[in-house]
Amino acid sequence: MSKSSDKPGTGLIYGVDDVPPLGETAVLGLQHYLTMFGSTVAIPLMMAKPLGIENDPEKVGWLIGTMFFVSGIATLLQTTIGNRLPIVQGGTFSFLTPAIAICGMASLKTAGFEVRMQHIQGAVIIGGLAQMAIGYSGLIGKLLRFVGPVTIAPTIALIGLALFPFGAPTAGKHWGIGGLTIFLVILFSQILRKKHRVFELFPILLGMGGAWLTAIVLTEAGVFEVGHPAYTSWDKVAQADWFRVPLPFQWGMPVFSAAAIVGMLAGVAASIVESVGDYYACARLSGAPIPTAKVVSRGIGTEGLGGVIAGIIGSGNGTTSYSENIGAIGLTRVGSRRVVQAGAVIMLVLGTTAKFGALFTTVPQPVVGGMYCTLFGMIVAIGLSNLQYVDMNAPRNLFIIGFAFFMGLSLPAYIGATPLTIEGAHWVVEALVGIVNTLCSTGMAVGAVIAVVLDNLVPGTDEERGLAHFDVGSDVEVPLSAGPSA
Repeated sequence: MSKSSDKPGTGLIYGVDDVPPLGETAVLGLQHYLTMFGSTVAIPLMMAKPLGIENDPEKVGWLIGTMFFVSGIATLLQTTIGNRLPIVQGGTFSFLTPAIAICGMASLKTAGFEVRMQHIQGAVIIGGLAQMAIGYSGLIGKLLRFVGPVTIAPTIALIGLALFPFGAPTAGKHWGIGGLTIFLVILFSQILRKKHRVFELFPILLGMGGAWLTAIVLTEAGVFEVGHPAYTSWDKVAQADWFRVPLPFQWGMPVFSAAAIVGMLAGVAASIVESVGDYYACARLSGAPIPTAKVVSRGIGTEGLGGVIAGIIGSGNGTTSYSENIGAIGLTRVGSRRVVQAGAVIMLVLGTTAKFGALFTTVPQPVVGGMYCTLFGMIVAIGLSNLQYVDMNAPRNLFIIGFAFFMGLSLPAYIGATPLTIEGAHWVVEALVGIVNTLCSTGMAVGAVIAVVLDNLVPGTDEERGLAHFDVGSDVEVPLSAGPSA
């Protein structure tokens, strides 16, 4: 069994092509599932009210199961025929704003759940087809010729920084349990990791499990009562069905509405920007080569394929790469593709086993928030690590990077408070304004646009820009450390 930790300078326990023992693979895959379940469950819960099912836990449960099922399919596709990086695919918050806007359209205000979902499905399918065209045509790969570490660093870092509202505010619903989660993850991943192999491989699973178990014990002891942020109830598990397979067109045939489609394309654009940054972060942590233009193109195209499947089955969302799991790779130092594929199989099984999905929804929010606090900071650090290729004494680089970071945080705050509006405009103009609002409220999109424009506009040598040591956008297919090419 080849271990990347045996290869000097990598610091990995398992690299992208390594195959851990079956038992370790299964548990490590479960760990990836656990790190992504919080966001995956959050999206259907946030969509419940716009869809009109906030008082129908059965349908909400079906939607959660569908999300996991689609995530499993999309992850298997990405890791086998896509970019072949160990990157998990799942629902994206980029699609939330367009989906909520679709539910609020005048023509749907009195419509039922199924009708609203059918309009979302139609928009997601067209958005997925557009993403497939952008990816498989090689267009996104050609655009990467203009992208260097000066662009990639703030783009990746802003992915993590943009997630700060989900960290301390969620953990802080009860700092006793949230803080315990943070403490345990730090203890296992940083302090005890060299003491025993189990601490190296499963710090997140152990940290979450320890805090979750504590919440269960305190709930059973009567310390946490109903309504307490860390209260753990088993009612959802008892009420859930055992099995339910999400079938194509389970909510009815999709409806293709021009207004809905144009709005959803904004979510697709934001998702593409985020995913490209995730590819570089994932490759860096898993020991894979820097993604080439062909690898990125296949990845984006396959994400679009996942979006089409999500629209057909009816998850109410599309698919994108998950930053949470990239953070998990950084903490565990396990970047094996096989592990992520095992996690995908678990998603498929649990997506059809309703009681297991309901079981994981009992994890208290402070536990999830504590996990986010430890993972999302890792994403920021991964982005900043790309600056090692850049001359940070060059005034051009200091200005571009600083400006991209600041505007990536500041402009979304401004747009969120005062979105652009044009009174009495044609619906096409309103749709375009909606696209601008969506893109400008996405920090990584703002940072990426500013950085890529200025990095290619302001004079600078390849050495200053870091291009001499950073092969981005190459058409040359670079093989991974072992096995088939990426």
